[in-house]
Amino acid sequence: MDILKTAVDWAKAEVFSTTFFIIAGVLFILASVGFWQLGKTDLAKAYIIPTLVAGALLMTIGLGLFFTNISRISSFEADYNKDASAFIKTEVLRVDNTLKEYKTVVFKVIPLIIVVASLLIIFIDTPVWRAISITCIAMLIVILLIDGTAYARISDYKEQLVLVDK
Repeated sequence: MDILKTAVDWAKAEVFSTTFFIIAGVLFILASVGFWQLGKTDLAKAYIIPTLVAGALLMTIGLGLFFTNISRISSFEADYNKDASAFIKTEVLRVDNTLKEYKTVVFKVIPLIIVVASLLIIFIDTPVWRAISITCIAMLIVILLIDGTAYARISDYKEQLVLVDK
């Protein structure tokens, strides 16, 4: 098994996955423009800022991860060729930390925020708060979908790293 190829393939899959953050961000921004241009009701006008903010956040996340993983791809070969054993140990440590973050943030905190936003929809009856809550829920669902697949990929990557490390 060529762990360098596996690492590069994983990073390329992450680059592909992060483009969905960017696409979702663009869609949210386009929705904001649509609400701005076509919104006639108070609720439609209330969506302008929340969808713009959500779009900007998703694009920031996507672009940040995109460029991080692009640079990681180019550094993998140099790090592996310098010291393969250290490369594997460093990657296992990095992957473990990332998996812990996923378990905490993606699978505990984000669902909790979705519940709070859902409760805000029920208990606060103003257009702005409804728009903020619904946009927040939509953005967090996008994050859950993309990061759920990323979690599965990084778990598989860790298994392959551990097999080589033995």
